Amino acid sequence: MTRLSARQRPAPDANADHDQAIEVSGLSKRYRDVDALVDASFTVNYGEVFGYLGRNGSGKTTTVRVLTTLTTPSAGAAQVAGNDVVTAPHAVRAAIGVTMQDAALDPQMTGREHLELVLALWGHTRSEARAQANELLTAFGLDQAASRLIGTYSGGMQRRLDLASALVNGPRVLFLDEPTTGLDAQSRRLVWSRVRELRDQGTAIFLTTQYLEEAEALADRLAILVNGRIVAEGAPDRLREEHGPTTLRIRLAAGQPAPPGFAPSSPDTWFEQPSPGTEDSLRALAQLRDAGVDLFAFQLNQPSLEDVFVALTGTTARASDR
Repeated sequence: MTRLSARQRPAPDANADHDQAIEVSGLSKRYRDVDALVDASFTVNYGEVFGYLGRNGSGKTTTVRVLTTLTTPSAGAAQVAGNDVVTAPHAVRAAIGVTMQDAALDPQMTGREHLELVLALWGHTRSEARAQANELLTAFGLDQAASRLIGTYSGGMQRRLDLASALVNGPRVLFLDEPTTGLDAQSRRLVWSRVRELRDQGTAIFLTTQYLEEAEALADRLAILVNGRIVAEGAPDRLREEHGPTTLRIRLAAGQPAPPGFAPSSPDTWFEQPSPGTEDSLRALAQLRDAGVDLFAFQLNQPSLEDVFVALTGTTARASDR
């Protein structure tokens, strides 16, 4: 694992709360007669990936734009790395890294030139910029293409370079707005690996994504938006338990009838019943054992994150992206 150098590594911030990298309270944004974000409240801790999910137009990018000081909120308050996004925007920008949906790259520059320029803008000397650009190019698997024009890069390579650019200031908080859209599986997993490394180093990561498997793979906690409002927030397991159908399935020894409350399932030696959660399923299994039911096998089928998303938004993730 490639670690951030001392110059790149997130440094302590006297203004930042020890645990909370992002604090949002009653945040709203209205564009003319459209409420893009309504009364959003949540926190994000350092060393955590916070997934932000919703259909297109649900308010995800609006939230990112407010928290990265690209637009001002209509109501409410937000702090990033201990700094208010309205009254201290320069301090917020100094503490964050951002990748938006469209990478800001010059196709006529090489990958190395681009990183060295960004590093120079952050105040690094020429030798420091050269050394840290090489480190980032290697970390993102771009060292062999460092001298090529960015215009010749694949979409996955450009996205990786954009992410590397977001890390040049050693951000304490990293905003990733749909960072793997359009990437192939190999490039996506490389980005995932780097995101996990950054989280483990203590960076707070705010992730919007249209891929539910990406949220499953990366997010420690999630918020789901519908029409600009957060309708659910919590750890993925808790959301699955609260909003998705859990099913207890049992396989009986040959010739046994279905116990009360269990319906036939496929194949015909299996039976199932809805279950509120793991603890209830364990109690049901204990009751079957005490009743003398001869169980051959059992399964607890928990809902997927897509089941939760459908239950809360009324559509699948893929349908929402059209």
